[in-house]
Amino acid sequence: MNVILLGPPGVGKGTAAKRMVEVYGVPQISTGDLLREAVKNKTDLGLKAKKYMDAGELVPDDLVIGLLKERVAKEDCRKGFILDGFPRTIPQAESLDASGIRIDVVVNLHADESVIIERLSGRRDCPKCGAIYHVKNKPPKKAGICDACQSELITRDDQKEEVIQNRLQVYRKQTEPLIRYYERKGIQKTINAVQTIENVFADIQKAIGQA
Repeated sequence: MNVILLGPPGVGKGTAAKRMVEVYGVPQISTGDLLREAVKNKTDLGLKAKKYMDAGELVPDDLVIGLLKERVAKEDCRKGFILDGFPRTIPQAESLDASGIRIDVVVNLHADESVIIERLSGRRDCPKCGAIYHVKNKPPKKAGICDACQSELITRDDQKEEVIQNRLQVYRKQTEPLIRYYERKGIQKTINAVQTIENVFADIQKAIGQA
């Protein structure tokens, strides 16, 4: 069960991936984490990637694919894995295909942009204890104050509406074309993400043939 999770920021990919890890015992693989770990451990690929990262440049796809190949060859990926955040572009998807890494299902979580903007812009974080609230869906007992430690809640820069709009624009331009790419391969399944977590996960189970 080798799965790619697709969907715009704020659609719930992280929550879905966490549930899949718990239920199926397969790892969630983030290429960002792979890069940071390789750099920290000073592996051959990590040292090559560090040159690009230190220069503020994007790490070439072939290096990222190399790290992915090493990662999916490990024992904990024997039953499968979940790719979250990669590929982001058509060239990356083509490189992934050429690498020989098999993908069984691409799960595309869909929600209207208005819903995503409301979800992300309404989020409030506690800078002290890390608690997360939402002005509509999970408000604190006292507006703007953390229930747990009484600290003042903050809105992160990436939760401001103009930043969210920009993130969605980047997604539409770079990543949304992957939906059609994987549709043509017959492995893309679109799921309505505007449901309860339980219903979203039930639909994911059907999509990956594990219901």
